[in-house]
Amino acid sequence: MTKVSIRKGIFALILMSLLVLAACSGEKSDEMFSIDDFEQIKTNEGDATGGGELVFGLVSDTPFEGTLNYNFYSGNPDVQIIDWFNESLLAIDGNYNYTQDGAATFEVDRDSNSITFTINENLNWHDGVPVTAEDWAYAYEVVGHPEYEGVRYTQALSSVEGMPEYHAGEADTISGIEIINDKTIKFTYHQFTPSLLSSGVWAYPLAKHIFEDIPIAEMASSDAVRRNPIGYGPYKVDSIVPGESVTMVKNEDYWRGEPQLDAVTVQVINPNVVVQSLETGRVDVVSSFPADQYADNYEMSNVEFLGTIDNAYTYIGFKLGRWDADAGEVVMDPDMKMADVNLRRAMWHAVDNDAIGNRFYDGLRWNATTLIPPSHPDYHDDSIEAPTYDVKKANEILDEAGYLYVNEDDEFRSDKDGNELVINFASMSGGDTAEPLAQYYMQAWAEVGLNVKLLDGRLQEFNTFYDRVEADDPDIDVYQGAWGVGSDVDPSGLYGRTAAFNYPRFASEENDRLLAEGLSEESFDYEYRQAVYSEWQQLMVDEIPVFPTVYRALIVPVNNRVTDYYIGNGTGKYRYQIGVTQDEPFEADEITPVEEEEADEE
Repeated sequence: MTKVSIRKGIFALILMSLLVLAACSGEKSDEMFSIDDFEQIKTNEGDATGGGELVFGLVSDTPFEGTLNYNFYSGNPDVQIIDWFNESLLAIDGNYNYTQDGAATFEVDRDSNSITFTINENLNWHDGVPVTAEDWAYAYEVVGHPEYEGVRYTQALSSVEGMPEYHAGEADTISGIEIINDKTIKFTYHQFTPSLLSSGVWAYPLAKHIFEDIPIAEMASSDAVRRNPIGYGPYKVDSIVPGESVTMVKNEDYWRGEPQLDAVTVQVINPNVVVQSLETGRVDVVSSFPADQYADNYEMSNVEFLGTIDNAYTYIGFKLGRWDADAGEVVMDPDMKMADVNLRRAMWHAVDNDAIGNRFYDGLRWNATTLIPPSHPDYHDDSIEAPTYDVKKANEILDEAGYLYVNEDDEFRSDKDGNELVINFASMSGGDTAEPLAQYYMQAWAEVGLNVKLLDGRLQEFNTFYDRVEADDPDIDVYQGAWGVGSDVDPSGLYGRTAAFNYPRFASEENDRLLAEGLSEESFDYEYRQAVYSEWQQLMVDEIPVFPTVYRALIVPVNNRVTDYYIGNGTGKYRYQIGVTQDEPFEADEITPVEEEEADEE
């Protein structure tokens, strides 16, 4: 029997045990589901009372960081909170294009490469001070400042005329920003791109009357962000239990109208008790429902499950360089352990993401091919042939690339110089499948002779994981992450040379060219832009700085007492319209005493 066939037999047993482990919390349903099974808007079961409190469960196995301002936050848990008490000045439709339905309207002048925005006269900060054009300009001045240490300086800001010079400390003002009056502001762009009309404008003002006396380097940690955050959304922050919960009360002065609810509480809910918390009515809705638990709970009697294609994908990333903070750009390092694209391609071929999506998620996650997901159907190119599960092909690639077994009885391959090759893999904790999934990937790579070990021998909690990945921790070679792609299809904020979120630290002239082409004057032509991003998707399949593993369904259960709840864009619904039909949430018909006790203890 050959080494490969022996290893394959062992791997099959390991995979079977991992799949059993994933289902150990209960009987695994044989039923398969599809994202097409779901609606995006809650079916109302009665009329809203015009009061009451809604509890929103923020699903996380770690405390939220508490950076509660759009201009400074970095993690998804924080923005889940911010979205309840603040919002973009600009609204978008189902195709992610700006509309005139937001708190600011606009006029586009392509001849002068400018957009003039007018802020609603009735838009005020929660303390009653009007939201002004000066506040909007101030956000650009802060995020673009050389002393700003956050991650929000992206294409949306750098495309403003004079911003690169201001950001580099070569100018004291931003020449492309003109305040016309208290409620009107004009932005002129050195490059007018298609993205400007679909989430390409930074539309999150910063309350100058609060922040102007705080040094920029201290703003993110200030009380104005951490303890007393302010916005102009339908609810305003009343109290915070750091890392655990935020309670908000209605903003009666909200510009769209008075909100239905008296209060909203965002409460962190551990992934392990999501089901119990919903069944007992401890929470009315959660930020997302674990897809791996849906098959066992889809008949829960007291909720309605909403669903849509998530603007996200899970991926395996390879560390290829580092972030040069002084230069503000990625620097690739040809000596990095994962620098050989053949090694990366073999690791893609070694994993079976179709099986993972079906077995762990009952069809609610599915094999991914490119870095523009089907949540953007106009640009996702499903004709691209990405590497698929093929152990034989993976072994052939590694053999030809020089990753060989030095001795006949070696369990793992050596590097191309004949030295021991150990690949450190970072993966996050959270949910029942986190551990078996990480183990699956490591065993899949072991099947083709790669010695991949879990970083520190354990899963990393959310904040620690991203802190280490962002800092280019030299102990990390490979990591499993997930990205939300945002409304605009432009991927430069994640994979551009100057993007701080470019965690694999990948850069190339061809990548630069295609990302620039996607933002060019020619790309106002819809078909031209489609072709550019198709070519970019193919480039990333060829170069593999990361490879997508699965696309995701966003599943959100909502208690039957809740009205007008929605997920996704273009529904015609807004948060201030959400209400409840009675004071207490409905409980599930069948709840065991054990489940009640576990929910209470959590």
